[in-house]
Amino acid sequence: MTQKRIAVFGSTGSIGTQALDVIRANKDLFSAEILTAQTNDTLLVQQALEFNPNVVVIGDDKKYQVVKEALASTHIKVFAGEKALEEVAAMDCYDMMLAGIVGYAGLRPTLQAVQMGKAIALANKETLVVAGDIVMQKAREHRAAVIPVDSEHSAIFQCLVGEGNNPISKIILTASGGPFLGKKPNFLVNVKRDHALQHPNWSMGAKITIDSATLMNKGLEMIEAKWLFDLTPEQIQVVVHPQSIIHSMVQFEDGSIKAQMGLPDMKLPIQYAMAFPQRITNGFPRYDFKKPQTLSFEEPDLKTFRNLSLAIEALKMGGNMPCILNAANEIAVYAFLRNRIGFLDMTEVVEQSMQKMTFIENPTLEEYFETDGETRNFAASLIHM
Repeated sequence: MTQKRIAVFGSTGSIGTQALDVIRANKDLFSAEILTAQTNDTLLVQQALEFNPNVVVIGDDKKYQVVKEALASTHIKVFAGEKALEEVAAMDCYDMMLAGIVGYAGLRPTLQAVQMGKAIALANKETLVVAGDIVMQKAREHRAAVIPVDSEHSAIFQCLVGEGNNPISKIILTASGGPFLGKKPNFLVNVKRDHALQHPNWSMGAKITIDSATLMNKGLEMIEAKWLFDLTPEQIQVVVHPQSIIHSMVQFEDGSIKAQMGLPDMKLPIQYAMAFPQRITNGFPRYDFKKPQTLSFEEPDLKTFRNLSLAIEALKMGGNMPCILNAANEIAVYAFLRNRIGFLDMTEVVEQSMQKMTFIENPTLEEYFETDGETRNFAASLIHM
């Protein structure tokens, strides 16, 4: 395997730092060619000095000078601003983009990389939630491989290797249930930020941890799965699996089910995506069948965790409704993390936005961008941020 040049978009976040752990452990196989961060200039500089990339981008313009001066003694090129992310994604100095920017902000640079025909290790599910039809169409046109990094979609992807001619009956996405599994609305009404950030199994960034607690994350994953694997909404099922050992399953038309298992560690799907089609050795902890635990499954509680049912509704409606769902949710989570609204209020913001915003059945890319902006403004007006 020749050395693969990786562009780590979102290098200071949870996915980005773990991707750099994988690169650090496999320097003969991977190099970090591009590093980008939004505001964390301190960590970005540390990473740049260690990995010596070709290019770094700091999204926050105001921090450009600080990063530039800190890297003045190196040959690293420094850029700043949102537009720079797209321009750097259009460069030809890398082989694969690790798309780890959180939320809608990851869409434009990822789309640019796809149009360059670059392989995408996709950790940013919102890219496909917002504009999955356009992104996957462009990926086909430009022969850009899209390899999922989300543990659930990585599991499905791994189960499908070698099954190209075998039709899928359905996929089963597993959900841990988050920190509030089994709780009812009278408990959730009093939930605070710090409580919601305590995930029982996974160590993730703040946004995805809150989405996991509300089950919105699983709804977004259903929409992402539709585009990644070319499925109908009826072929996508969610089951709660509190132990997070089975990461997801595929049922084929003969009734056989394939599952991918392992301990909950994001480094494994990150490494799998970066090294695909090869599997490479590592020192990650292993599941031990000598100390087996009970693996259990149950239906999600859609009455209590209504975000999942709203996401299913958006999935079935299609058009720009998933884009509306995502934009309203990003604003709602942002407000909850700043203690502006309660835990259950997040669902109200999403639901009202879905009812109020204009539905477009076959949106253009420009209409997706407009929908996102208008929905954010409307959602913010509900919160009085």
